[in-house]
Amino acid sequence: MLSDRGAQFRAIAKAGSKLIRVSPAKLKEAIAQHSNLSDILLNAFLQRQDAILNEFVGGIKLVGSGNSKEAYAIRDFMDKNYIWYNFLDVDKSSEANDLLKGFDLSNKDLPLMICNGGQLHMKPSLDEVARFSGVLMDFEDKVFDLLVIGAGPSGLAASVYAASEGLSVVTIDSNAPYGGKAGKSSKIENYLGFPTGISGRDLANRAYVQAQKFGCNISIPHRAEKIEHTGTHFVLSATNGKVIKAKSLMAATGANYRQLPIENINKYEGSGVYYSATGMNASACKSELVGVVGGGNSAGQAALFLADYAKEVHVVLRGGDLGSKMSDYLVQRIVAAPNIHVQLNSEVTELHGDHHLESLVLENSDGEKTEMNITNLFTFIGAKPCTEWLVGIVATDEKGFVCTGPGIDEEELYMCDIYTKRKPQSLETSIPYFFAVGDVRKGSVKRVASAVGEGSMAVSQVHQFLGELKAIEGPLQA
Repeated sequence: MLSDRGAQFRAIAKAGSKLIRVSPAKLKEAIAQHSNLSDILLNAFLQRQDAILNEFVGGIKLVGSGNSKEAYAIRDFMDKNYIWYNFLDVDKSSEANDLLKGFDLSNKDLPLMICNGGQLHMKPSLDEVARFSGVLMDFEDKVFDLLVIGAGPSGLAASVYAASEGLSVVTIDSNAPYGGKAGKSSKIENYLGFPTGISGRDLANRAYVQAQKFGCNISIPHRAEKIEHTGTHFVLSATNGKVIKAKSLMAATGANYRQLPIENINKYEGSGVYYSATGMNASACKSELVGVVGGGNSAGQAALFLADYAKEVHVVLRGGDLGSKMSDYLVQRIVAAPNIHVQLNSEVTELHGDHHLESLVLENSDGEKTEMNITNLFTFIGAKPCTEWLVGIVATDEKGFVCTGPGIDEEELYMCDIYTKRKPQSLETSIPYFFAVGDVRKGSVKRVASAVGEGSMAVSQVHQFLGELKAIEGPLQA
């Protein structure tokens, strides 16, 4: 009702039933005008979603191999987007093999997706999965006040605040409204207002619903490809052919964890090597040896989460101090956990396995090598900004982080009539009305709370710009 996704259940009304049809537009209008009704409905929606995902087996059927990178990518996408689905592993499930026989298909046709209406889709792309499930939405062809690119904490915060203040907003992301790096955190316990903690995934999902409550248009997956400025507004072209027009842009694409420098690592990504620890991964780690590479909070949270399922969790650090980058409360719990072992001054140098990761080699600072039967490896190392789409457009530092406000060199400013009258605002880039928030921004504090703060603060700067825009006659002149 809020996101325009298709219905997950079908029903037949009994004789004498009365049906009241409430359109999404009318529902959103009621939620906006009546806070008591809004609380009841949104709580019901969230509880129903949780019940469907955790207590019922059904939804879209996905048939594939548990060792398939292609199947894992689809499962990961559906899991992060809260799409109700049932995975049938051909390596373990007789039902999966019966389905293939019934449709006269073979393993070469996998992954296979069977939608609620019975339609078959062989080897679907993520764009197709998004379209079939309703995550990829269409919106009217108009010039929006704000386009937010990235649905991490900063992007979702900007979406909520901008939409709640009456701006017309579109938010896009290349994968999911998952909270960026925060979405990879199994349990965040130092975020204000959540004394018992909350997972990055749940925090992002609540923000996703909250933004839609205020009328924000959120569509996934869109990967930004090209940006143009017409003189009156920006035009963003996405890799899936979508074109979005907006008066202002906000880059909130965050940063991704870097690959381990191992030659064959691509072979195991999605098949033993992962960059987030979720419930989907946990089931595969039951009674197994698990590795976690990294010394930040995300690595610590992942280690504690996986320790509830795995036989042993080995935290691998290149340095010699677990507490140098990790919060003290996580360090204390890791030290106290009987099945978590910290490997200091060590690196993963080799990965082995035919189709799925079966073992790896650890090498310490003395050059000693140890082979371990670790079957699932989770890496949380380094932050690489997701700014490939911004190369040559806005000013960045040598690492690719976007420069904003006073951090922009004078010669890198887009010399237009705006910047001849004023300096860039604190979150504005070298192009006026183009903002950057969160981990993608140079000098940002890599924490959830600060990302949320930047996203909300940027909305006030968007308002200032809109006031300027009204005062400007004609297009933006270079």
